[in-house]
Amino acid sequence: MITKADKNVSRKKRHARVRRNIIGTAERPRLNVFRSSKHIYAQLIDDENGVTLVSASTLDSNVDVEYGGNVEAAKQVGEAVAKRAVEAGHKEVVFDRGGYLYHGRIKALADAAREAGLQF
Repeated sequence: MITKADKNVSRKKRHARVRRNIIGTAERPRLNVFRSSKHIYAQLIDDENGVTLVSASTLDSNVDVEYGGNVEAAKQVGEAVAKRAVEAGHKEVVFDRGGYLYHGRIKALADAAREAGLQF
């Protein structure tokens, strides 16, 4: 039987493998995504300086969702993080799916961010 802890260990291994090749810079920051069962979080990270430039999540007051663990919430977070990134002057990013499969909420967030002006 595979437990939630086992799945998270596997995800962290995948994330570490992907992160060997993906590096966020000041010109092209990394759009990192984390999802829990109840919420989804996204942030732009400059890995060279170790700084979070922009962030958004279902816990933000301007992201109006009843439940943060669904595709609709992910779309709103994708839009919010893209708008904040464009306002801060970042149009090109590197997408870091965090070891999650590019499917469901992760795909919805990425598509919404693209539609709102981010390029990746």
